[in-house]
Amino acid sequence: MYRIGMLTPSSNTCLEPVTAALLHGSGLASAHFARVPVTRIALDDGSVAQFDAEPMLAAARLLRDAEADVIAWNGTSGSWLGPDRDRALCAAITAETGIPATTSTLALLDACAAYGVTRLGLALPYTKDVADRIAATYTAEGVECLVAEPLGIDDNASFARVPPERVARQIKAAAQDTHAVAVVCTNVHGAHLAAGLEEALHLPVLDSVTATLWKTLDLVGAAPALPGWGTLLRTGSLRARLQEAVRELLAATGADRTTLRLDVPEHGLHVDLTAAEALRPGVRPIRRDASLDQRRLNTVEWLERHRTPLVQPHFQAAPHPPQALVDGYGVHAQLLGPVVRGEAMTGWLSVHSLHERAWTDGDRTALAAATARVHSALDTSS
Repeated sequence: MYRIGMLTPSSNTCLEPVTAALLHGSGLASAHFARVPVTRIALDDGSVAQFDAEPMLAAARLLRDAEADVIAWNGTSGSWLGPDRDRALCAAITAETGIPATTSTLALLDACAAYGVTRLGLALPYTKDVADRIAATYTAEGVECLVAEPLGIDDNASFARVPPERVARQIKAAAQDTHAVAVVCTNVHGAHLAAGLEEALHLPVLDSVTATLWKTLDLVGAAPALPGWGTLLRTGSLRARLQEAVRELLAATGADRTTLRLDVPEHGLHVDLTAAEALRPGVRPIRRDASLDQRRLNTVEWLERHRTPLVQPHFQAAPHPPQALVDGYGVHAQLLGPVVRGEAMTGWLSVHSLHERAWTDGDRTALAAATARVHSALDTSS
């Protein structure tokens, strides 16, 4: 089993029992905790000083003695002090201990990237000025925020005493016209609510404690697929690897958009919505457009018959793509590659260009490499 080291705010009484519950029976890892002094959340200098690096480095050195495989700052201070501060802390922890590191804020941002979240609802226990700073921080990272009315609390120990039904009401209030909701605080009991609220809201609910555990397991290669706690622990690592595959395909081809569509119902994936998407700046996303019956498209039926990449430097010859792809998204050339699992075409990768272009051998090689990465991710998650 892996050993996960958690740097824990001293007044936090939530994350340790919740992390133990999340891991119970998984056989993946054991969690080990070292506390650092944190009692109040505000924007004044005294509160900010609680998150200086040196106390955390001292605690990280103790976790090194326990031979932790990964270390996480299990606190969300980077959400108002800025993720660059967390990135610097992680670099310092690794330099000091030789152990990879992450934080709750970086984990939440990685979860948003894995699920393509660019509009996030925030459920926060903090005062309004802290909540406003958090929204501005996430917006600067490319994630627009809708903030439910914050609870107005600054005493860290009090966060854990917020009743679950109040947390649930706040999550529901933050779920208006968003791609996901995040409970941003590791001393609020949101983890147990996630699965039920996801079913009701049809949105991922990203609890900070759950996200931190997910990212630590992901960093050590455990690829968690834990049922009962919401989508992130069940499919987050698969989603992250699929997203990485299309992002690398975009970089390798210099295309304008790359997407992946898959039918894997056990992971909530269906081809009418993309499983992953990467875009050049300014290119319109297609991720949440479910207006077309994808299996009935001419190009997809061609893929189903031939089970080989479809190379289209232009759309002058059959099979013709849907006119909506041209008129609505400006695509004028594409490269499609089937993902065949056993006897079934489970899905396909798409490489889009907004201009006609001759696809090269290098582009085809990049498509083959991305297809192999998708297979690897699916094999790991099964």
